[in-house]
Amino acid sequence: QVRLVESGGGLVQAGGSLRLSCAASGGTFSSYGRGWFRQAPGKEREFVAAYIWSDGSTAYADSVKGRFTISRENTKNTVHMQMNSLKPEDTAVYYCAAAMRRRPSGSESEYAYWGQGTQVTVSS
Repeated sequence: QVRLVESGGGLVQAGGSLRLSCAASGGTFSSYGRGWFRQAPGKEREFVAAYIWSDGSTAYADSVKGRFTISRENTKNTVHMQMNSLKPEDTAVYYCAAAMRRRPSGSESEYAYWGQGTQVTVSS
């Protein structure tokens, strides 16, 4: 079964950094790119960042602009998200998903092949 697998989560102090990775497992599939979402306890899942294969364009939620950077590993369909200057409010389960639209917005309905998520905890 094709799925995305996230890695790189963990516990870090405020101001620290983490690097998340997202790779496909179990086969290949077509998509327009990758997106990262997160869900904090008691909150709805929200868009964080996206990378589009065709032109390398990226998009970020306002809350992470200037702190998070999404990138692609060479020509592989693996993406990374470097998270710097982490804040306690960044604590959440982070999910990777495949963009199924050429220019996806932050809507979950435009993504598929969701991963199981990786926990990021930022202590104050």
